[in-house]
Amino acid sequence: MNAAIPAGFGPVTADFAVCTAARDRGQRGFSVSVLVCLLIPTMLVCIGLAVDGAAKAAADRSAEAVAAQAARAGMDGAAPALVSGLPPATASQLAISGAQEVLASHPDIEGSVSVGDAMTLEVTTSSTVPTIFLSLAGIDRLTGRGFAAVELRMR
Repeated sequence: MNAAIPAGFGPVTADFAVCTAARDRGQRGFSVSVLVCLLIPTMLVCIGLAVDGAAKAAADRSAEAVAAQAARAGMDGAAPALVSGLPPATASQLAISGAQEVLASHPDIEGSVSVGDAMTLEVTTSSTVPTIFLSLAGIDRLTGRGFAAVELRMR
């Protein structure tokens, strides 16, 4: 049963076993590095969306709060004129000036005030925040918006 070993082939040595083990270990390490190379960018995108999404939500809350505050201030400014029987145009002007004072006290928030039909004071605000992770994708700013409306009438 002792067959002749062809030329160039010798018995299996310890060097061959070491080379095979090193080659196998290198392939397994390569598969892990591909997995890591795919997971790390995916995780960074998810973290970026969470961070910048939270900043946008905070900008929305801030703009909404300032709009509500300005609408209340406008109503408070118009209330004495409405109670004393002054013309609606006077009450509207007092409401607009009261709301604009509040908007002026928040320089980081832009806004507009108007009196619509049926004596409704409408305040629209916006707040812009810079992005952290989305700036890598070319989105440098996110805008939060707010709106509030009150009716200028006697009850």
